[in-house]
Amino acid sequence: MSGAGPALEIVEPGLLAIVEDLGRPGLGALGVGRSGAADEDSFRLANRLVANAERAAAIEFVLGGLVVRFRRTATVALTGAPAEVRAGHRAAAFNAPFAVRAGDLLRVGRPARGLRSYLAVRGGLGVPPVLGSRSWDSLAGIGPPPLRSGDLLPLAGDHAGHPSVDVAPVPPPVDDVTLRVLPGPRADRFAPSALNTLFATAYEVTADSDRVGLRLAGPPLRRAAGAAAELPPEGMVTGALQVPPDGRPVLFLADHPVTGGYPVIGVVAAADLSPAAQLRPGDTVRFRRTSPAAAGAPARGPAAAASAARSRRPPHG
Repeated sequence: MSGAGPALEIVEPGLLAIVEDLGRPGLGALGVGRSGAADEDSFRLANRLVANAERAAAIEFVLGGLVVRFRRTATVALTGAPAEVRAGHRAAAFNAPFAVRAGDLLRVGRPARGLRSYLAVRGGLGVPPVLGSRSWDSLAGIGPPPLRSGDLLPLAGDHAGHPSVDVAPVPPPVDDVTLRVLPGPRADRFAPSALNTLFATAYEVTADSDRVGLRLAGPPLRRAAGAAAELPPEGMVTGALQVPPDGRPVLFLADHPVTGGYPVIGVVAAADLSPAAQLRPGDTVRFRRTSPAAAGAPARGPAAAASAARSRRPPHG
């Protein structure tokens, strides 16, 4: 299918629609961040629902509004922030594979909750990879740029087997989440009260949040007496809670910088990053102290549904 010409035409990209896969791991020493899908759990679930390879590229889009014309019949799945869906004249649903006929328009409405949705097409999107990935990195400007009306997308033929799951039940995103945090590695740069403030505060997600990070409004986290405002540049990770001089934390997401000089007071558990990526401006986020052992426990949501979907597939043969 990868050589048969474009399969999709972007009619309306909505607020922001980009191509993402699982990113560019292992290139930090070259100054290249991983990037990739912001809500990795929803991305993985979408690919599993259409029996794609795990890394197959899909469309990540913000606050609905996506309209796509299919030039050939395809099997697709939508995950993430749920909204009303029309495939031609037929209603469709999130978290379940369905067919879109050649010539039909796929229309996605605005979600009531959550921020990011994912459209996976069986075969995966075949845009040219850059440094081994088809992901758009908004901070570095690497990869295929944001989609525009009239863009044509081919398929890559990146699938294995056939879809065999009817639906994957997933709880919808919420506008008030609690994220588990491991204190450190620079908690000693803050006043003794700072961690108490972090774990007692209901922070508000601000409008200048993006794929780089969630910028949070709330009481400032005070530095320790005599602590420098900046450190020598050190490596950053997805989930780091970096605190700039104004004392208000920034939770780094998929397109975070490779290095940074502001101290990191804690790191959000990897399993909690997908719910964080669904927070929109005005939503509330709280933090709870956790341990290294507890931080590895999976969160409930798309990750659990994806695992269940995979386990229900009958063996081939």
